[in-house]
Amino acid sequence: MSKQVNEKELVSHLATKTKVDPQKIMIVLKHEQAYMNSAKADAKGDVDVDFDDLVDYIMGKSDVKLDEITVEKILDVEMEYLIKKGIAGYID
Repeated sequence: MSKQVNEKELVSHLATKTKVDPQKIMIVLKHEQAYMNSAKADAKGDVDVDFDDLVDYIMGKSDVKLDEITVEKILDVEMEYLIKKGIAGYID
């Protein structure tokens, strides 16, 4: 990935938009990153992630103390942020 994410800026943005404690957001992002690191990229280097599988993976972690709707909201707002920054997109 050629563009890097400013983690502080991202967490601040997510906290503002979701009203969730930044520490809890960082836990969600940590598990999301672990999931993404284990996902297989295609020939173009794109990673196709099933949103429901990702949420289930994060919700299965013992240190995640948020409800499923909140985790989904964090991930949705993060994706909007990454798309706006030109870092991520949806595969058609």
